[in-house]
Amino acid sequence: MPLDFSLTTEQEEIRRLAHQFAVKEMRPRAAQYDEDEETPWEVMHKAHELGLDASAAFPAEYGGGGVDFITELILTEELSWGDAGIAVSIQGTGLCGAAIVAMGTEAQKTRYIGMLADPETLRIGAMGLTEPNSGSDALALEMTARKVDGGWVLNGTKQFCTNGGIADLQVVFATTDRSLGPAAIGGFVIEKGNPGMRQGRKEKKMGVRASHTAQVILEDCLVPEEARLGTEADGTETGPGAVGALRTLEATRPQVAAGALGIARAAFEFARDYSLERQAFGRPIARHEAIAFKLADMATEIDAARMLIWRAGWMIAEGLPLSRGEGSMAKLYAGDMAMRVTTEAVQVLGGYGYIKEYPVERFMRDAKIYQIWEGTAEIQRLVISRCILGERPPIPPPASAR
Repeated sequence: MPLDFSLTTEQEEIRRLAHQFAVKEMRPRAAQYDEDEETPWEVMHKAHELGLDASAAFPAEYGGGGVDFITELILTEELSWGDAGIAVSIQGTGLCGAAIVAMGTEAQKTRYIGMLADPETLRIGAMGLTEPNSGSDALALEMTARKVDGGWVLNGTKQFCTNGGIADLQVVFATTDRSLGPAAIGGFVIEKGNPGMRQGRKEKKMGVRASHTAQVILEDCLVPEEARLGTEADGTETGPGAVGALRTLEATRPQVAAGALGIARAAFEFARDYSLERQAFGRPIARHEAIAFKLADMATEIDAARMLIWRAGWMIAEGLPLSRGEGSMAKLYAGDMAMRVTTEAVQVLGGYGYIKEYPVERFMRDAKIYQIWEGTAEIQRLVISRCILGERPPIPPPASAR
């Protein structure tokens, strides 16, 4: 089959809708939400009504939009172009949903994805994996799950949870037997209002400040048996297990990369337009090679990142294993690229780039997290190196309708 980089009519329509939404609903509010660190509920509701949030990618058989993975990447890029913090609030439920789709039984997927995809009601999800003492070593969990009659009692703290404490559904991972190591890790769904779950500290962040990030604290939190992911109501276990599911979640990294891409594109476009208007030495600064070459490098890196992202997305959509860590390649390059491009955008604007009157300083702050979350740049290099050296089995595609 020949290579084809053109978009389908549906993809173009979704891209256009998302771009218009970013222009009209996100950009006018971005600076204020960033300043106030408030959750953009009004914008989130509008995005949900239009089907532009995480529900767009959930499998259609459970009530989601069922868009293909490339379309999901396009959507993420456009929303992140609008504002990264608001985009994370709009799409942050996706990771919770991906865990449920990857691990859940049919009954669990029907119930929980159906709740998150309900077109009439906005419900948001959160996923808790990172803990105060475990980050890059994601499976070194201290949160415990103790079996009791009819369910499990969970104790521990999750750190840096997007939507943590305000989510309608919280997926957490805990160890059911520390002596067994990673093999004993289980995934659990906790519904809002459970008396054993509460929000801890809400974090004050450098960037993506419109996205709610907080600790989630579980204290003798009773979770019914049927809420353990991959477990039938009678306790029978099905599915890939927590470790297998977490490996499939590595295939969500191209979407994170698409977020970095959107930020970089926004910074490049603003710097380009500014440089065509700003005069120095009798002509626009864009006409000086010092600036023109910066813009050329920025544009080239943005396009290179998109190709890596779309390649990984295509592989996932086709059900191909990520044998060389292609998802990690996309996230690694896009995250580093976004930091370089936004830094250069600030440089192009000079002193104006350093003040809040112009958005490039916000773009630069937002870009930094894409080198950290969903696996740091260092962890991505570790994954890639192990794949290309044959030290790690290929990362399977996600167990979903993509």
